[in-house]
Amino acid sequence: MNHNPLFLAISPVLLVLIIVLVILVGAFTGLYLFGRRQQKRMAENAPKIEAAAQTYSILVIDKKMMRMKDADFPQAIMDSVPKINKMTKVPVVRAKIGSRVIDLVSEPNVFDLIPVKQEIKATISGIYITKVAATHGSLAKMEDKKKKKR
Repeated sequence: MNHNPLFLAISPVLLVLIIVLVILVGAFTGLYLFGRRQQKRMAENAPKIEAAAQTYSILVIDKKMMRMKDADFPQAIMDSVPKINKMTKVPVVRAKIGSRVIDLVSEPNVFDLIPVKQEIKATISGIYITKVAATHGSLAKMEDKKKKKR
């Protein structure tokens, strides 16, 4: 009785390649499904963000990409953020609204348009900057500079 399993008849190199291929296909499938789920969540939350949005005149003090745990957000906000998102870098804008200096999170495409040390009009929903309209025409200059760099 010769009990030769199928995997012993295949060369070891081919067996390793098949295993790696199966792992890669599984990883890409998982990432695809995760991405679709995140897009659905964003689509569900977009109307809520738009409904709560208000326009403020803010003075931008500083802006940088930093981890949420390193930014100066209140403890209530940090408790509501998932653990993995605390480690990822997000666009953070330190701004003065009225007499208070607070940290805000910005959308990545809006973050590039925000001028530092200037007063701007921004649409803010909670701690999230969704739109920027600069005063004194500085936003148009920033957009032109971004287009020239590309």
